[in-house]
Amino acid sequence: MDGITLTPLKKILHPKGDIFHAMKKTDKGFCGFGEAYFSTIKCGEVKGWKKHNKMTLNLVVVSGEVEFVLYNQMGFFNVKLSLNNYQRLTIVPNIWVAFRGIDTENILLNLANIEHNPNESDNLKLDSFDYNWSKS
Repeated sequence: MDGITLTPLKKILHPKGDIFHAMKKTDKGFCGFGEAYFSTIKCGEVKGWKKHNKMTLNLVVVSGEVEFVLYNQMGFFNVKLSLNNYQRLTIVPNIWVAFRGIDTENILLNLANIEHNPNESDNLKLDSFDYNWSKS
């Protein structure tokens, strides 16, 4: 899907504690820095649908497993990210996104190019698109 990039991320294993890279300013997908925040999602819960009009999202799952579903006029794209599938999901503006928690505890990091502005995004109810969360 145009506007979506999955970037494999580097893990450095260390006997005293591991290092998990998220983003460097030289990485594809980096288009400035506005803010970084963590979000949690409980197992089986779904957040979305949200479409940012200006913000580029750079999402990294740092604990648990999260399924992301993206939608535009071309259809759906979905991916499950976790430490076992450690990648950064970059989403440009004007793509609808929703996500579901898979594990008991799920935490994701968003490295956004602009600061959050509640007037910058659009929201829809989960049943607005014909996506079957139970099949995925």
